[in-house]
Amino acid sequence: MSRDIKVEPIKSRHLDALLALCREHAAYEKADFRENGQVERWRSALFAEPATLHGWMATAGREPCGFMTVTVDYATWSAQPFAHMDCLYLREPYRGMGLGRVFLERLREFALARGCGWAEWQTPTDNALGVGFYQRMGATAKAKFRYHYDVGGRDVS
Repeated sequence: MSRDIKVEPIKSRHLDALLALCREHAAYEKADFRENGQVERWRSALFAEPATLHGWMATAGREPCGFMTVTVDYATWSAQPFAHMDCLYLREPYRGMGLGRVFLERLREFALARGCGWAEWQTPTDNALGVGFYQRMGATAKAKFRYHYDVGGRDVS
């Protein structure tokens, strides 16, 4: 990884860059993305006590390179907490530089600090770069379907 790239916890000043990166991430995954007040909800989730969302931003100077967000969830079968990596995205020019490894190390440190025995995440099946990276890092895939169930109420999509 280049020495001028810094990975740090997301700060308030990163939220506009996070919005742009999420837009790019959705396009990369061929998914819809709609801006609908995420910045203020992120502010509440990231900076609340206790926080419900945790994140890290990679920057080269003032240029955002990528981000990762994580939540803590709870597994019924094992009755233990685990880390759920919701997003990991790197802009194309910054892939292959070791940033993914840095983010996964942050994920490991985060999970251990919170008593989580493991971390889980998902990636689209056609994300060959991501799948290859995760496998090289020692992650294993579990075949499952991912469902989305719209429960109505407030607009959160």
